[in-house]
Amino acid sequence: MSDEPNLLGDYVRARRELVTPEQVGIPAVGLRRVPGLRREEVAMLAGISADYYLRLEQGRDRNPSVQVLESIARVLRLDDEATAHLLRLGAAKPRRPRRRPRRETVPAGIAQLVATLPLPAHVEGRYFDVLAVNALASALSPRLAVGANRLRDLFLDPAEHALYPDWESATVDLVAGFRESVGTDLDDPRFIELVGELSLASPRFSRLWARHDVRTCAGASMRLDHPQVGALQLKVERLGVSAAPGQVLVIHHPAPGTDSADKLALLASATRTRADADRGVRTP
Repeated sequence: MSDEPNLLGDYVRARRELVTPEQVGIPAVGLRRVPGLRREEVAMLAGISADYYLRLEQGRDRNPSVQVLESIARVLRLDDEATAHLLRLGAAKPRRPRRRPRRETVPAGIAQLVATLPLPAHVEGRYFDVLAVNALASALSPRLAVGANRLRDLFLDPAEHALYPDWESATVDLVAGFRESVGTDLDDPRFIELVGELSLASPRFSRLWARHDVRTCAGASMRLDHPQVGALQLKVERLGVSAAPGQVLVIHHPAPGTDSADKLALLASATRTRADADRGVRTP
């Protein structure tokens, strides 16, 4: 058996445990000792032998065909993104020893854009580290600061937790997006350190990480309970930075003419006033 991490086996096992017999048309009869489907049930429904499926889960066969993986994806009720992730795991080749990762640097033009945008904006790196941020984003959440990490703050900082009325669903989406972002590169020291810290400090992160959910962090709506302006309903756009693969420009914006738009404008005005005061600028 290879010394390489068994990414494919870990993934299908985690997803198998989330599918109930009823979801695939198998009568649940008698006491079941395992959560979700049994291995032999997945094999039967996918049209492969139980022994072959066992070898896949145990990492003794790491070169399944696309057809086999697609059959397993169908049985495990994977969506398009999760199926694509499964195919990537099945196609992964043994990796060479990694070089020391380079520090993520925001392109100068993007940093300038973030600073001048009239909306809350920041740049995240591959591991959801905050690399650049404007003043209005920091006013939205003081945890949005260069050097912070969105995962660490959302799971471990009580003030950030309180900012999200829908905290539980927000954590589900963030962990699934994080797994999509890192892909199969799970031997990076930064990744190992971050996942290890969160797994020990947050039982919820540990549970969500064990599910192996995969989802692209695309545009979405979010609710915030801001301590100064109250309830906010904002849309979140995530735009890839072409000059720096892995980096994403995140912009929060309200629907025009809404109560949230008025509240964000009020927050922006207060932020400008504080900035002017810090610079010693007198306002008319």
